[in-house]
Amino acid sequence: MHNPPEDADARRAVAPVICYPNDTLRKPPLDLYRTARDTAQEINRIHIPPREARCFHLSAGSFFRITCTEGPQVGDLNLFEARNLDERFFSGKTRALHGSHLKVGDRLWSCLPYMRPMATIFADTLDWYGQDEHGGRVHDVIGTRCDPYTHHLLSGQDYHHTCHSNLTRALAEYMGRPLSEVEPHVHDVLNVFMCTGFTRDTGQYFMKASPARRGDYIEFFAEIDLLGVLSACPGGDCGSEHSSDTAQCYPLEVTIHAPSAGALDGWYSPSNNRYSRRHAPD
Repeated sequence: MHNPPEDADARRAVAPVICYPNDTLRKPPLDLYRTARDTAQEINRIHIPPREARCFHLSAGSFFRITCTEGPQVGDLNLFEARNLDERFFSGKTRALHGSHLKVGDRLWSCLPYMRPMATIFADTLDWYGQDEHGGRVHDVIGTRCDPYTHHLLSGQDYHHTCHSNLTRALAEYMGRPLSEVEPHVHDVLNVFMCTGFTRDTGQYFMKASPARRGDYIEFFAEIDLLGVLSACPGGDCGSEHSSDTAQCYPLEVTIHAPSAGALDGWYSPSNNRYSRRHAPD
């Protein structure tokens, strides 16, 4: 290890600069969404069994809520444009724009070249949690999803109910396509209800037991037509491990609500990023 230079302290003291200042982003009309939600009617309910995943479809301008129905349970969420699997949730850019953990008012952005909001968080019963003494927060976009490849790499064991596996099977069944064809579309997730952070000494990604309890939920407004896929993580509350047949796991539930006619007057679904429209190939 090299000795520090004489100006080491001065170099470390350089002030940080936010990479993507987000004050120019159009603010979501949360009051409009909440007013529309008050009169919205439930149109679908999807049960996600423990260690499994399910798909759900909803139209732009509707709402979907993810609920811990029986106990603390982490969920891994993928989102796609309903008719185009190539447009999918971009967790990395969402993290760059909003931070490592999402909160009310933050948006889930789609990948390049589309780069538009797919959904907006407008309600969260865990909004009280903030940051704990370990640096943990909830609803992260830093973890990629548990997967069988990393599990095998670290343990030498094969495990078939990781979130990656669950998401792949659910999407393949929904699309009526082979697993090998849909697997490349499964992408980094929003870890719903998961409590995570980075250790201060080694900078390693950590997880701790989710603070969610029965009845806790996070709710989204769909900015575009969406195909969602949600896995109930095999780690349960992820308090000890996340690829396990022994962890206590609970189901999750997705409820979809459609607003009443006229409730969203003045709102419009965002089109693809204007840069991509101007520079699209002939």
